Amino acid sequence: MSTARGFQFGRVTIPYRGLAMVSTAVLIGSYLSILYDIANIAGDKGDLLLLVAGAFVGATLLARKLPVWVAFAVGAVLFVGGMFAYYATIPGGVNVFSQAGQIAADNIALLTGLSILEMRKVGTWALGVAPATVFVPWYLVCRRRYMLAAASGGAALGFFVLTGDAGSFVTLAGMLGALGIIAFGTMVRYGATVGQIDVLVVALVAMVLLSATASVVPGGRASPILSNSGGGSGGNGGLISNNPRLSVQGSIELSPKVQYTVTASHEGYWKVASYDRYTGNDWIRTGGSRAYEQQSSPPGDSYEIRQTFTVKATRADAMPAAWKPIRVLGNQRLDTRISSAGSLSPKRPLTKNQSYSVVSRVPTKNPSELRTAGTDYPSDVRQRYTHVPGSTSQRLKERAGEITADAKTPYDEAVAIEQWLETNKEYSLDVDRPDGNIADSFVFEMNEGYCVYYATSMVVMLRTQGIPARFVTGYTPGQRTDEDTWVVRGLDSHAWVEVYFPDTGWVRFDPTPTDERVDAEQSIVENARENEKPGIDASGSENGTWTPEPTTTTTTTTTTTTTTTGDGTNNTSNGSTGGELPDRQRPGDGIVGTNSPARTTTTTTNATAGGGIPIELPSTSQVLYGGLLVLGLLLTARRTGLVNRAYRTMWMRWQPRDEPDADVERAFDRLEYYLSRKHRERRPGETPREYIASLSHVGVDERAERVGSLYEKARYAGEVTRDNADEAVSLVNDIVRGSDGGGTSG
Repeated sequence: MSTARGFQFGRVTIPYRGLAMVSTAVLIGSYLSILYDIANIAGDKGDLLLLVAGAFVGATLLARKLPVWVAFAVGAVLFVGGMFAYYATIPGGVNVFSQAGQIAADNIALLTGLSILEMRKVGTWALGVAPATVFVPWYLVCRRRYMLAAASGGAALGFFVLTGDAGSFVTLAGMLGALGIIAFGTMVRYGATVGQIDVLVVALVAMVLLSATASVVPGGRASPILSNSGGGSGGNGGLISNNPRLSVQGSIELSPKVQYTVTASHEGYWKVASYDRYTGNDWIRTGGSRAYEQQSSPPGDSYEIRQTFTVKATRADAMPAAWKPIRVLGNQRLDTRISSAGSLSPKRPLTKNQSYSVVSRVPTKNPSELRTAGTDYPSDVRQRYTHVPGSTSQRLKERAGEITADAKTPYDEAVAIEQWLETNKEYSLDVDRPDGNIADSFVFEMNEGYCVYYATSMVVMLRTQGIPARFVTGYTPGQRTDEDTWVVRGLDSHAWVEVYFPDTGWVRFDPTPTDERVDAEQSIVENARENEKPGIDASGSENGTWTPEPTTTTTTTTTTTTTTTGDGTNNTSNGSTGGELPDRQRPGDGIVGTNSPARTTTTTTNATAGGGIPIELPSTSQVLYGGLLVLGLLLTARRTGLVNRAYRTMWMRWQPRDEPDADVERAFDRLEYYLSRKHRERRPGETPREYIASLSHVGVDERAERVGSLYEKARYAGEVTRDNADEAVSLVNDIVRGSDGGGTSG
């Protein structure tokens, strides 16, 4: 029950002011949850909690002493100080005048969909903004400035909505908190009625539904590794996207459609993108991209690959190239951008049959040199590529330590983890995406997975040992159709690992098992050909794989073989196929997914064994939003009187049976309600007989008079039979439904 002071439950009254403060805490908590996740990923959650606690305590204590304008000044100082601390970590210092353009550009990018997690020093940024965004709204609600509290907290939440980091649940919680502040704050001043509570609930439901359907940011959320599904006609079937954020999917589907044809001087893995920040659930590339400029060669020995890619899909927003691309040839360089990690991407999507040419310098993989590379990593590489999120379990760190216990160098550790994953996990495209940390789940709870799971786990395990590693997507070489030509299909899309070695740079490792995929790839392609699916072949690929002449092999010992391959790479095999093999042609995964909201799983639906049609049950959020929609409609109908009118209409037209006297009395009540709506209400002191007689001139006939007579008999004499009751009900039914001319229909 609502009272002047608050909501009363039995003997307990919850004051409106307390509810307004709870609503403020909900609003602040909505965007604090984002900052907490960021701080947890960056390893700064302890510092964040201390700053937040200090801001809450400070705002509560100062609310009694500081005027509002001083509090706003304190909030501004906290915010500017936090941003000063953040920009102090950015190369170039904090010269505001020289960096004003970059600061403005950064904030414009954030407000137009750039995820906060794509920022390099995101942990410092979270620590910088948290105190001000907590202090100001909490101070204001303590001072009973409810509208200002809702406005300041809502502005902070709106910022995170614009960056794309506030999911639907966070947005919903924040919107409900803001509305609660305004509503309960108003009730503090003016009290509340049941009608006002109805309006509040309807507004809450409207905001819930708005948060579920409205989107002001076109992108901003995690995208799958591929931009299109692989099976549907007309889809690009395995085209890897160069999005800055990559979500890990569940089951995926292989596509045999050709994506590119490649003419190159050497075989290679065609890299699309690399990712440095692991959240425990997905991968993010920080640092944005910049205009094209020629790149330097990797340190140490390398060999050159000149390659020309021709797009065979409908469109492509990626520019695969062997690592490391140093130069784009021709006019395409004017439409090329370079990511912070050195990968290429087009300014606008490439179209079918469009070509581009790239020169790459590939680091030479010499195990002996890599074993002696040491651990003198550049500070930026160490900071960026050895970090693991706070959700990384101790058991994963311990398992990585056990696997690498006998390794003497980072190279040997990388090989040990690569071989452990190849040996202990089975390859499968049909998996359920696990909850929680992907790497931890794959290592300890999953028996099988595909390349994304293998590569994610290897990167995280290496990082727990202090070895810089990053997650990479792209394509395996594809089908070789001539000495210098390859056909790359959707099923060649792949994920692998790059490990950093001083004086060499980034070196590829691939922990995903290969053998079982070779037969599967060929089977898929042959099946597609038999079914005459379009887009399966190009450049003579239907004629089979072209095989080069064997190169000279020199046996140095009975157990160690050194081979010089056609790409100039020296490879040493010691009885295993660990990271020491060259660019061996691993089939890809044909990774397919569709866009999904923070943290949902998209899987490929397969036919059931019995041939039945799978039934997709509604999700929890769908049930919630559906239920809230029904509640909102009911409350709106109640507020507008529709519920009462609908009830009265049913009540007037249908009468359940009871005792005879009760039936007669209700029959008369129905008649009176009907006559009041058709003609006029019964006046105070007017008897039923007088009321019905006064309406005789408008066509009320003897049937109504008979019902009135039976009512008087039941009410005052108490002598009615079952037949009398049935007669009264029947007469009223005839009148209400207009039977026999009724005389009351007009």
